Amino acid sequence: MLGLASLLHEKNLLAGDDPRDPLAPRGGHFPARAKAVIWLFINGGPSHVDTWDYKPELAKRDGQELAGFNKFTGFFANEVGGLMKSPFTFKQYGQSGKWVSSLFPHLSRHVDKMAFIHSGYTESNNHSPALFMMNSGEMRMGYPCVGSWVTYGLGSESRNLPAFVVMSDPLGRGLPKGHAQNWGAGFLPSVFQGTYLKPQGVPIDNMNPPAELAGDRQRRQLDLLADLNRRHQEANPADRELAARIESFELAYRMQSAAPEALDLDAEPESIKKLYGLDNKKCVHFARQCLIARRMVERGVRFVQIYSGGMENQLSWDGHKDILGNHSGFAAETDQPIAGLLADLEARGLLDETLVVWGGEFGRLPIAQKGGQPGRDHNPHAFTVWLAGGGAKGGVSYGATDEIGFKSVENRVSVHDLHATLLHLLGLDPKKLTYRHNSLEQRLTTITVDARVIREVLA
Repeated sequence: MLGLASLLHEKNLLAGDDPRDPLAPRGGHFPARAKAVIWLFINGGPSHVDTWDYKPELAKRDGQELAGFNKFTGFFANEVGGLMKSPFTFKQYGQSGKWVSSLFPHLSRHVDKMAFIHSGYTESNNHSPALFMMNSGEMRMGYPCVGSWVTYGLGSESRNLPAFVVMSDPLGRGLPKGHAQNWGAGFLPSVFQGTYLKPQGVPIDNMNPPAELAGDRQRRQLDLLADLNRRHQEANPADRELAARIESFELAYRMQSAAPEALDLDAEPESIKKLYGLDNKKCVHFARQCLIARRMVERGVRFVQIYSGGMENQLSWDGHKDILGNHSGFAAETDQPIAGLLADLEARGLLDETLVVWGGEFGRLPIAQKGGQPGRDHNPHAFTVWLAGGGAKGGVSYGATDEIGFKSVENRVSVHDLHATLLHLLGLDPKKLTYRHNSLEQRLTTITVDARVIREVLA
């Protein structure tokens, strides 16, 4: 009877369940292909022509001037050089014959699981607005991010862990530009914002209750607080934030018992730790985060986002001065952990229902940025992103850039198109997932854009 009651409560089918719970699990607009998302945010702008978008023409035209190039396309107008071949070698892998950079010896084995989108473009050549655009569909701060929209639309299948979890680079490189605004809820109730796991020390503040609230004292305190808040809510039914605040207190209480277990990697067998690279000093930090991501979605967490790289330049994938050294270092940190994540999800039967996303805020130019070791400047006109699992079609490439990788020219994909595709895989209609704010029905893909679902990359 206790087990049955617990199951009914999880589905909000008990007479006493509160239908106002903002994190209660909800169905989408149609059957979903994915239940959860793990977004691997390659922060700083990874170079598509040095990773997944092979351009042999660059080698043929190495050093040549790009005729008609607007020097303000990137961020450093006075450091424009000639076309630059990739310092990395490319080989074909998998049944799909996908060309992959030597940066990814582990991920190259999984290309037949991936759907590559090679024709992405965005609207800014600056990190902060480009990060906001990729995360929220707007170049300005203050708008809900993708994870917040998803949890607003679907709720959470986990009653004891956050619906939306964020992890950042732990090596003293700082947060991505824009900081917590990148995983903020904007005008949505605050319960839908990302829960940030600190990279060092105790991951979540106040995970252990204070000594003065031992036993049932904390529970009784929360019950009193909830009763007072609900009375206030009945008198102020238009206050949407209050229900979210009540649930935040309750979730924090439940997390005190559930979060330590979910974050305990010692329980994992040694074979899994080695698969992710926890025994590899180059990638141990990112390996831990990828393994935590798997444990989170396994326990019903809806959305997990992991940032590789910190503030800017050599602290992230922002290879202005040394594309060889910069990308080699960050690829060594992420290649094995991400490959391990894909293999582990597949072995556990979780990949079919977990959408894995790899990509940054923009791409990089095919020309050299002068000064020091040759690097590449920002390129808003072209970037590559790949999807795996969760209804994405493996072993396909969609769209294309021109012969040197400067601009997306074939089947161009906007950030809003990417968001629409992600929502679709989760069973959400991008045009129906709305929230009324400032007398307008707001949505992730914005009310002024006709975003399209990229059906060619769907299984």
